[in-house]
Amino acid sequence: MTRPMDIAFFGSSLVSAYWNGAATYYRGMLRALAQRGHRVHFYEPDAYERQQHRDIPDPPWARVTVYPGDDAAAALRCVEEARGADLIVKASGVGVFDSLLESAVLALRAPTAQVVFWDVDAPATLARMQADGTDPLRALVPDFDLVLTYGGGEPVVAAYLALGARGCVPVYNALDPETHFPVAANPRFEADLGFLGNRLPDREARVEAFFLDAAERLPRRSFLLGGSGWQDRALPANVRHLGHVYTADHNAFNCSTRAVLNISRESMARCGFSPATRVFEAAGAAACLITDAWPGIEHFLEPDTEVLVAEDGAAVAAHLDTLDPARARAIGHAALRRVLAHHTYAHRAAQVEALFEGTDVRPGGLEAV
Repeated sequence: MTRPMDIAFFGSSLVSAYWNGAATYYRGMLRALAQRGHRVHFYEPDAYERQQHRDIPDPPWARVTVYPGDDAAAALRCVEEARGADLIVKASGVGVFDSLLESAVLALRAPTAQVVFWDVDAPATLARMQADGTDPLRALVPDFDLVLTYGGGEPVVAAYLALGARGCVPVYNALDPETHFPVAANPRFEADLGFLGNRLPDREARVEAFFLDAAERLPRRSFLLGGSGWQDRALPANVRHLGHVYTADHNAFNCSTRAVLNISRESMARCGFSPATRVFEAAGAAACLITDAWPGIEHFLEPDTEVLVAEDGAAVAAHLDTLDPARARAIGHAALRRVLAHHTYAHRAAQVEALFEGTDVRPGGLEAV
């Protein structure tokens, strides 16, 4: 590292994971950058009841500014306050004033200040821009110094370059070993298979296909569903719904079920190379992970030894039906060893740091893993 950077980051929320799947990614990445000496200021709106469902206090490794979610002038004052930072980041999916912020942060570009668009849902963002030539972000993509994404591999990189991006580099999800680690089982979360995920339009059909179908095929097994939005959904009798599970309980959830299921949203499964935060949370807890199949999984975890891969609900049920506790433990511990060696946020932070030292900016995909 040549010198510490002042980083101004505009995102959805750092302090609340409520309807905010990017929280784990933000926390792991920004904590790791702070541990490398960089100074982080995170700006987030008071929106979607996130401040009422905070699950961490303001962290010691980042300054957090919460601005009103209905006050555009307040958002612009935060942008002006960020002037002078070495690195200004506008993340996708802030949820309010996205177009305003994307335009405003670009006015902060200077010889000593780089402005980056960091896409935490690239398949959806790209689909939106490709479908609408008048999308406000589409015209701004070439003006950002760099586009970073948390997944997508070569298809996402190629799509951003085709839109005129100066460069696009995936910075994948990872493990924060200070947050996700093995703990004692909690009877509240005991089940044969657990799944954590909010009910979203491009996920629900896949939850039906992979999780609920497996539950119907194995009526004598117990299934645990955590996440918001499922309360009015009819569920098989052997599925217990928990509602929102706070991040402080994720380790216990992952360590108390025989296996944990990851189900990618349809757009991310199609693009591939998009391991969700849940993949690394589960591996960090040494949980036995079953994941839906998507291109590139083997670059993160080795199928059959570090993760079980399923093409559909029947395959999930088949894995679960033959999974004894000893094999589940062996798979979970193998996954933990792999992610600690290659996929922590310390690894990702070193990559990001290198990008902005000018030594590693490249429109790459796999080489950035």
